[in-house]
Amino acid sequence: MKLRIVVKNKVVLLSLACAAALSANTIKSIEFNDVNKLSPQILNETLNMNVGDKLDENKLNDAMVNFYKQGYFEDIQVINNNGNLKFIFKEKPSIASIDIKGYKSRSEDIDTLKTVLKLKKGSMYTPARIKEAKEKLLTMLESEGFINSVVETEVEKINEQSLKVTFNVNKGDEIVINKANYHGSKKLEQDDFDHITANKEKEFASWWFGQNDGEVKIDQLKYDARRINDLYFEKGYLDAQVKEPFLDIDFASNQAKLDFFITEGEKYTTNDIKIYLDSSIVDPAIIYPELKLIVGNTFNIKKLRQDQEYIKTQVANKGYAFADVRFDLKKDEANSKVDIVYNVIPGKKVYINDVKVSGNARTLDRVIRRDVYLAPGDLYNLTDFKDSTNKLKRSRFFEDVIIEEKRVSDDKLDIIVKVTEAATGSIMLGGGYGSYDKLMVNGSISDANVFGSGLALGLSADVSARSNRFELSLKNPAINDSKYNGEVEIHNSQAEINRSNYDSDIDTKGFSVALGREIFRDLYAGARYRLDFVTENYDYDSTFTQNYNNQSVAFKEKNKLYENNDYISSSITPYLNFDNTDDFYFPREGIKLGTSLEYAGVGGDSKYLKSSSYAKYFYSLEDLAELDWVLRLKTQMKILVDNGQINQGDSLYLGGARTLRGYKSYAFPTNNDGEKSDPYKNMWANSVEMSFPLIPAAKMRWGLFYDYGMIGQDSFSDIQRSGTGALLEWISPMGPLQLIFSKALNAEAGDDTSSFEFSLGSSF
Repeated sequence: MKLRIVVKNKVVLLSLACAAALSANTIKSIEFNDVNKLSPQILNETLNMNVGDKLDENKLNDAMVNFYKQGYFEDIQVINNNGNLKFIFKEKPSIASIDIKGYKSRSEDIDTLKTVLKLKKGSMYTPARIKEAKEKLLTMLESEGFINSVVETEVEKINEQSLKVTFNVNKGDEIVINKANYHGSKKLEQDDFDHITANKEKEFASWWFGQNDGEVKIDQLKYDARRINDLYFEKGYLDAQVKEPFLDIDFASNQAKLDFFITEGEKYTTNDIKIYLDSSIVDPAIIYPELKLIVGNTFNIKKLRQDQEYIKTQVANKGYAFADVRFDLKKDEANSKVDIVYNVIPGKKVYINDVKVSGNARTLDRVIRRDVYLAPGDLYNLTDFKDSTNKLKRSRFFEDVIIEEKRVSDDKLDIIVKVTEAATGSIMLGGGYGSYDKLMVNGSISDANVFGSGLALGLSADVSARSNRFELSLKNPAINDSKYNGEVEIHNSQAEINRSNYDSDIDTKGFSVALGREIFRDLYAGARYRLDFVTENYDYDSTFTQNYNNQSVAFKEKNKLYENNDYISSSITPYLNFDNTDDFYFPREGIKLGTSLEYAGVGGDSKYLKSSSYAKYFYSLEDLAELDWVLRLKTQMKILVDNGQINQGDSLYLGGARTLRGYKSYAFPTNNDGEKSDPYKNMWANSVEMSFPLIPAAKMRWGLFYDYGMIGQDSFSDIQRSGTGALLEWISPMGPLQLIFSKALNAEAGDDTSSFEFSLGSSF
């Protein structure tokens, strides 16, 4: 008996006439033809019948329904030849190629666009999916200010199983706001609104950085009214009302006029603040002094929200993860005063049920978990939750870290850690040209996360006309997943300093061993032992040497020259470091602090004390001005104390990318006369930078800076210099790269200035 069932776009129930025949057949074989989207295992599980079973009409119908639910098939044929079942599938075509023309030009932007549209190679083709993508494109174009845009789609058949989809975009007309009116605004001015609104009046020289281009952003119009309303609330105008703006477009000129209608009202003063909170959880008396809103000062809605978040944090730190902090404003309109009442509903204490990690194909779970301050069974703490995110971002192992809460019950939640791994291993060969080092060649083999263990192993070489350095290091940030960290490093370096009358070469070979421990959160203490074998060679100009030799014995005794010297430096350095920044390469918030005291004299020839301290501060202007601008401040100070012997190689220097830009490395002390001078013992360098986004997707930024430095023998002020300039920075596959364009501001005759520096491997 042969039975053939054809199913097209729907499931066809078997007829009663065939039912008997079907039920009478025993399945002898099962064959699936022309199916690539499902595995044999899934096909068999879906069919739910095996060879030797009776052919069951109901099971067959259920299987057909479930096959179609997969969404992969247009047609299915079922052929029964005396118990030999053959399934012939016709799969829906897949999208083999996607092209978007007329919208973006950069391949990176097009790839991002495809992600937003949820289209990728291998996706199943459906008219509904293409229609949805087309509508999203039109919405995006409208949001960018393009009116009457057109998107046409072309579907080209490559073969029976694959299609090429092309979106042809005509952006339409771009509307520019040539005039923005803020009717009713007397207390605030247009400049105030321009800082917060997406739609704003076109400014003169709109092409220049920071100027308003005036392009209409349709999707942001309603939000602009809310932003202005919030601005008035920040200034204390609680009765302010801002209607949704009116946009009058002249399609002949593609220009528009934007009108906001504002009712300002009176400015309110904060009269009283009350917090209703169970004192056994947190005493409100502790919270009041920390609030940003102050009784007697102008009301500010932004500060109120910050206070609301602060109260929630204090309660959540006691384990009340689902605490609800509500506020009520009680206005005294006659006197323009307002009372703020906070009602805190803590809920139940919440404990951590589980910590789940995802996205780590390489990094071991334990490496991630050790940087998460919350573990199963722990009482919930909001500060721990936030600090965990920052610590993971500082690890260099991940491009992105997202930690979420998933409520399990009234008193339990899961911590979900989602990471996007960064490329931590690299083989690098590169080079450049610097004003001081001339041609530079550098290469390295490194991995900051060996086998996903968190260990950092590196071998590097930097060679230039003036210096070279070779280094092999192994670092463990958490020995046996403990609070202890360690490092072993072997190095060999040569540095040449060129002066008018002589050149000096310092050759250093040695190693260092360090052991540290996390004292408390973000604070580390430890000690480093270092042993160096140093050779100093001095090559004087022949003319200078001849003239010097002709001088009297008394002159030579008073004005000695540098002599070649071999010595051993053996030192131990206790240190203390603090770092709570939010990113390793491009911090936007937080501080870095460090201090150390090197004691040279644990054996060896050098005998001195060297105190080194630094402080770095990062502040994002995003909350203040809604701009991705980052303020960076840095100061560093070094003091060298003679404890018996300071060799010339131990001297402090000023100049170069790390201390004073605008001047060459080792620019100060100058000492061009060739006569021996005492080492410089005091150095202080300061930097101010403002960093701006350039190409965020490529991790590129640019910035402006001002440096000021001081150095001296017995004081800081013997030499004082400053420099300014601009820089480009890029987190390249080779590491942090900086191109520094600088200008010395107060250079004096004989100073070694620099207009360009190349810096690889270090950040601000």
